Amino acid sequence: MPAMRVLALSYLALPILLALTAFAPHAALADEPVAVEKKDPSASSGSLSPKQQLDNLFTALKRQRDPDQAGLIADQINAELSDSGSATINLLMQWADKAILDKRSAAAMDYLDQVISLKPDYCEGWNRRATLNFAIGDYRKSMEDINQVLRIEPRHFGALAGMATLLTERGNDALALRAWERFLEVYPANRSAQEEASKLSEKIAGSRT
Repeated sequence: MPAMRVLALSYLALPILLALTAFAPHAALADEPVAVEKKDPSASSGSLSPKQQLDNLFTALKRQRDPDQAGLIADQINAELSDSGSATINLLMQWADKAILDKRSAAAMDYLDQVISLKPDYCEGWNRRATLNFAIGDYRKSMEDINQVLRIEPRHFGALAGMATLLTERGNDALALRAWERFLEVYPANRSAQEEASKLSEKIAGSRT
């Protein structure tokens, strides 16, 4: 599998692995906000709303230049995005994630359709369905779902990575480069994305000479 597809799938699928920790007692996701508050001084001044927490994390991600530290922040962002705030939605997402890992695509799709129907403003429902459509080769539907993710959360770097990969596979190098540039505006310390953007930039420049 080409490296770029691996990169995109890793960002699209990472929330699945995070969400599946909910099957263990006292899910690891529940511990994430505590870690964030320790790392972010602004979080200790009082209780933050989910939106404020997410905004702080994205700000920290944009400022962080160390790839390892940035990766930890990115993991926390994925954990925040994965929590719908609804026990029903979270359970459906867990079932969908388990079905995806068990390669039961039809069942996973049914669960995700229910999630989107019940909570259309929950970006991870769309993102997970984009992941599934990407994995089964339905790139048109995957792109449609990615667009919905970015409509709800324009900073969603996993969706931007997926978009860049789909555009590259369609031969739209200029648009793919722009997608990677948008990714790097959100997550500048990501070396893999830097490499993909550099390769595309060189390819486009070479085609113009």
